[in-house]
Amino acid sequence: MPDTGLNNPALRTETVSMPVPALVPAAPLTTKLRLSMLLRCLAIQGSWNYEILVGNGVGFCVEPALRQLPGGVDGPQYREALARQSMYFNAHPYLAALAIGALARAELEHVPPARIERFRTALCGPLGSVGDRLVWAAWLPACSLVALLLFGFRWSPLGVVAGFLVLYNLGHLGLRDWGLRAGWSHGLRVATALGHPVLQHGPRYIGLVSAVLGGLALPLAAHRAIGGQNPLSPIPLGVAVATPVLATLLVRLQGRAEGWRVVLLLLAAFVLYSVVH
Repeated sequence: MPDTGLNNPALRTETVSMPVPALVPAAPLTTKLRLSMLLRCLAIQGSWNYEILVGNGVGFCVEPALRQLPGGVDGPQYREALARQSMYFNAHPYLAALAIGALARAELEHVPPARIERFRTALCGPLGSVGDRLVWAAWLPACSLVALLLFGFRWSPLGVVAGFLVLYNLGHLGLRDWGLRAGWSHGLRVATALGHPVLQHGPRYIGLVSAVLGGLALPLAAHRAIGGQNPLSPIPLGVAVATPVLATLLVRLQGRAEGWRVVLLLLAAFVLYSVVH
C-alpha cells in the first residue's frame, strides 16, 4: 500500500499516544455552524499564495467556530486562534475539511497552542497524499469516463456536461461534509478517520471500476464520433462489452497466451460478422 502518511510518527504522537486535553469540552457541531464552515470550505483556495498556500483559507473556514471562544470576536483568544489557524498549511483542498473540523474543536477545547501547531504540521502530508490518490487519481477519471459513456449513448452535449458535474460534485461535496464532521468528532485523534476504508481502499476499487468504464465508453464514443447512429447495434455494443472482458482475460491468461493473438482472433470475428451481415 502506498505511504499515505498514516505512519507519520508526529501524527501518531499527536493523535493517539498522548491524552487529548479537554479542559473546556467543545459544544456539539450544530447544523448552522456546519453549513457555515462547509460553505467557506468551497472557497478555501480563494486566497492561495506561494508563501502560506491554503493557510488563509483554513483560518477563513475555522473562523465561525472561533466565535464561540470566551470574549467572542473582540476577545484575545479569538484573535490569537485566528492568527494561528491562518499560518502555513498545505493539503488537498477537499480533505482539508477534515483538518478544519479537528482544528476548530482543538481551539474550542483550549488545547495548548504549541500542540495545535505540531498537529497542523503533521496533518499536511497525510491529507495531501490521501486526497490526491482518492480524488485526482481515481474519482475524477472515473467521472470523466462516465461522461464519455453518456456521450457514446448519444446524450446531448449539455446532458454530458450536466451528468459529469452532478456525479463529480456529489462525490466531492460528500467528501468535504464527511471530513468536516469526522474532524470535529475525532479532534486530535483524527488519524482514526484517515484510516476509513473509503480513503484507504477507495482508489483501488474506483480504479477497477474505471477500467471497466473505459472499456465500455471508448468504443461507444468512437462509434458516435465517426458518425455511427445506434450505439446499441451489434458491432459497437459487442466491442464495448468485449473490451473489458478481453482485458480481464488477458490478465488471467498472463504467461499462457499472447495478447496480440487473442486480439487478432477477436478482430477476425468482428470482420466476419460484418461481412456476413
